[in-house]
Amino acid sequence: MIATPAALIARALRGLGLSRPAARIATRALGYDGAAGGRRGRAMGDMPLAIPAQLAARQPLARRARYLAANNGHASAGTEAWVSALVGTGVKPQSAHPEPEIRKALDAAFCRWTDTADADGLTDFFGMQALIARRLVVDGECFTAFVHDERGALLLRLMDGEQVSGAYHTELTGGARIVAGVEFDALGRRAAYHCWRQRPGLPIASSLELVRLSSDDVCHVFRPETPGQVRGVSWFAPVLLRLADLDSAHDAQLMRQKIAALLTGFVIDPNGEAGGFEGRDDGAGNLDGGLEPGTLKVLQPGQDIRFSDPAAIGQEAVDFLKVTAREIAAGLGVPYEQLTGDLSGVNYSSIRAGLVEFRRRVEAIQHNILVYQFCRPVWRRFVTTEILAGRLDAPGFERDPEPYLSANWLPPKCDWVDPLKDAQAEIAAINAGLMSRRQAVAARGYDLEQLDAEIAADRAAAQALGLSFAPPPSAPSPAQQGAAE
Repeated sequence: MIATPAALIARALRGLGLSRPAARIATRALGYDGAAGGRRGRAMGDMPLAIPAQLAARQPLARRARYLAANNGHASAGTEAWVSALVGTGVKPQSAHPEPEIRKALDAAFCRWTDTADADGLTDFFGMQALIARRLVVDGECFTAFVHDERGALLLRLMDGEQVSGAYHTELTGGARIVAGVEFDALGRRAAYHCWRQRPGLPIASSLELVRLSSDDVCHVFRPETPGQVRGVSWFAPVLLRLADLDSAHDAQLMRQKIAALLTGFVIDPNGEAGGFEGRDDGAGNLDGGLEPGTLKVLQPGQDIRFSDPAAIGQEAVDFLKVTAREIAAGLGVPYEQLTGDLSGVNYSSIRAGLVEFRRRVEAIQHNILVYQFCRPVWRRFVTTEILAGRLDAPGFERDPEPYLSANWLPPKCDWVDPLKDAQAEIAAINAGLMSRRQAVAARGYDLEQLDAEIAADRAAAQALGLSFAPPPSAPSPAQQGAAE
């Protein structure tokens, strides 16, 4: 019988002292170094199943991320960088109804409602978006419950991830189940969320009663990382250890400088007698005294003084701290400059290239997570509530509600390094037919009809007052100058 190459390799590995199972595993892993065994392989961690690992690590990661975001400058800056990029002044809706008058009425009604959207009365709808984004980054998830006031108007109540019981797991009848407080039906669809009636951690006696909220009344905002994921995981998960190590390294360097600054000088006395400086001995051999400007001190014969010359922080340590900060920025997904505020090593091209990639990532999260999981359900629930309550006239809603429930969500415009060049590029794209005015205006976070109405009103008011705001004449191009000569 002719032995296969794999059998020959396994036989050779057994000859080196490996057991038959170990040799078989090593043979299968030879094609991929990352899957090989041995000392290096045993030193690597592994995650056999993603969902159980996420459920087990979710709370420890969230607790540690909350601590660092509250106490570590880099963690706080990284969180705020994500919040400002994802939400800014707010992701705003624009009704997609084909009738302009109905579209205008829907947008106006939603705009009026945004000031009273928060059931806790702490902020408006766009401030709630920012709070959701902050909890999304730090905790990994955030919940929003739909409630109604005495008039039947829609209100939104934000819930911390800890309010949904992550320890509640059980099997239900008919194939349904509850995993980490989330109830799934027999088809694996989310059916409900089981929440504590009161927010955990209040300084008063809290109710331990669990309340079942239908999934139609709850928005669960989190970043899915694997199929079938149940709960969200903090975005700080890849960098928590590095952040803690960097924090400790900074504290160690600071303490080193403090200790070095405490040692001013040493008096050397060959006779073993102290003298030369006034002060009080603290009993531990330390002289509690000092020097003042213009002071002359007389030393005893044979005495000398040596001043402390503490070692400065070397460039190697500074470079290592920068490398660690760059690793943290990469793991958190934000540019290094936004994490640290250090702009010393950038130029126009590098900062623009970094921001382009970051904003591409931001745009994907805005539309795939924030808009899909929160903004769209809120719009649909608000419009449905207002129409059924009779506060909005909606002909044909019962027959086909989708035109009323559809909306486009406009994130705030991102400012670039050179706004003049960007505006010129937009104008050139519009003139070449590569972009519409509606697309350009929407990219700036505005509604085209509203913008046109404001421009028309401004021009009418200026004309009535006899004002002229003509643009200044542009400078001739080099080609035009040559033709004139």
